[in-house]
Amino acid sequence: MSQRIKIKALLESTETGIDVTVKGWVRTFRNNQFIALNDGSTNNNLQVVVDFENADPALLKRLTTGAAISVFGHLVASLGKGQTVEVKAKTIQILGDSDPEKYPLQPKKHSLEFLREIAHLRFRTNTFGAIFRVRNSLAYAVHQFFQEKGFIYLHTPIITASDAEGAGETFHVTNFDLLNIPKADNGEVDFKQDFFGRATNLTVSGQLEGELGAMALSDIYTFGPTFRAENSNTTRHLAEFWMIEPEMAFCDLVDNMDTAEALLKYVIAYALDKNRDDIEFLTQRLLDEEKQKPQHERSEMSLTEKLQFCLDNDFERLTYTEAIDILKESAPNKKKKFQYPVEGWGTDLQSEHERYLVEKHFKKPVILTDYPKEIKAFYMRQNDDGKTVRAMDILFPGIGEIVGGSQREERLDKLEQRMDEMNIPKEELWWYLDTRRFGACEHAGFGLGFERLVLFVTGMGNIRDVIPFPRFPRSAEF
Repeated sequence: MSQRIKIKALLESTETGIDVTVKGWVRTFRNNQFIALNDGSTNNNLQVVVDFENADPALLKRLTTGAAISVFGHLVASLGKGQTVEVKAKTIQILGDSDPEKYPLQPKKHSLEFLREIAHLRFRTNTFGAIFRVRNSLAYAVHQFFQEKGFIYLHTPIITASDAEGAGETFHVTNFDLLNIPKADNGEVDFKQDFFGRATNLTVSGQLEGELGAMALSDIYTFGPTFRAENSNTTRHLAEFWMIEPEMAFCDLVDNMDTAEALLKYVIAYALDKNRDDIEFLTQRLLDEEKQKPQHERSEMSLTEKLQFCLDNDFERLTYTEAIDILKESAPNKKKKFQYPVEGWGTDLQSEHERYLVEKHFKKPVILTDYPKEIKAFYMRQNDDGKTVRAMDILFPGIGEIVGGSQREERLDKLEQRMDEMNIPKEELWWYLDTRRFGACEHAGFGLGFERLVLFVTGMGNIRDVIPFPRFPRSAEF
């Protein structure tokens, strides 16, 4: 028998009249004659034609939905609709049976809620096959973008003693017996007896360590898992998610915005090119879903149009102050339609405000800059006005904030002053401050939440549907 060929390659091939071996899972078997076979390389099934008159009846009974099979047969042009080629089976081998009475993914429409309950099997559906092929392409494109620009891929630690943002919402890491935690004389936990000799947690960001790399290697990026112990049961939050975090020496805020916009356009273009079939499938899926909504709630553009729109338009750039003026005068704010009214300068923008700017006012992606320092992290470079910092957020339609970044504060005295104001212990971040003591230079970076990017490109509505095994409060299955 010839070596196995993937179904995607066969369907794209123009060659016929050859013997091939294909392997996959049965989607349907109809009329005891036609197998729809899928191996995950594409959403499109390969039709396998069975010579049922000469086939073993016991074998035919085992050709059930979900069964894994190997087929050796002759590739011929197809006379049926929907495919250009099909395989006339010479031999069929059952690799793994699937009991039709118990297999939960029968050939019918399943709700996303049901599929989340069987996340270990949902990869086998068309929707999730498309999502995770797109996710794969986006991840590849991220690496390709940075590698082409000469960035160094830096692996920052998963276990760390800092919480980067100072938010304190971290998962603790310990090897203590939780029923017998050692205490110091003052009654507090004695972390000196813990594995690392101090309190540690799962990382919330690789940024601070990334800055250390940038101060020697110029341009670095991280791409790895991060963790937040937020008790958030929303469609936009996960306890474990992936972050892309470049840090660039000798760069200011404008360089930072340019790089982030170029990255987003690059990876979206890559997915549109490499996953055209998957994105067209997801576009149709979204159109079908939106037919259930009232007309005023439906998107003005299809998913494919929205992605192309982001490629064709420069992102709108404006300051936080300008955005506040727009929001204060907006109809939803004046009519008290916002859940969080915009009362004036200093307001911490919510998703509804961000989406208004993107979807209603500018109708394209927006980059906001120069936020009040009180609502931003300690490491952001302070502007000369004493009120704002060199921060930037990129806002996308349907998502809100997708990128957050800033020019970093390189001046030691300013950084220490800000840390004192925010009660961040300098002695614990001595290693971070050393980068300002020895050869400091202007530098900048940003964080891109990978799942929010996948959410945008696939058109899905719940972030739990774009990561293989979602982690959220009271859920760590699989």
